[in-house]
Amino acid sequence: MENLFIQYPKCSTCQKAKKWLEENKMEFTERNIVTETPTFEELTEWIEKSGQEIKKWFNTSGLKYKALNLKDKLSTMTDTEKIKLLATDGMLIKRPLFLSEDKIYIGFKEEVWKTIIEK
Repeated sequence: MENLFIQYPKCSTCQKAKKWLEENKMEFTERNIVTETPTFEELTEWIEKSGQEIKKWFNTSGLKYKALNLKDKLSTMTDTEKIKLLATDGMLIKRPLFLSEDKIYIGFKEEVWKTIIEK
């Protein structure tokens, strides 16, 4: 699997992450999270592979998350319902995402992403 960088071009954090990847000479395929929203099947696979709770995949600071009042609703939803919801709108998904051969990074934290280049 080649490296996949999933982002929203207007997101300043995504822009920082992309710049960091380029400065560190990382090769990757870029994908817009809004125009090519991850599918239910992709998200199911990635969430399992990441080892993170599904709630970590939600963009909790996003307008859509707040408009749908998901803070209160997520606790009553099944995992399948949560993943189906994420697959309906890329703006609900925390970004950026970086998928490498063996790791999935959610959100951009430089100190965490440094482990990408330490391989």
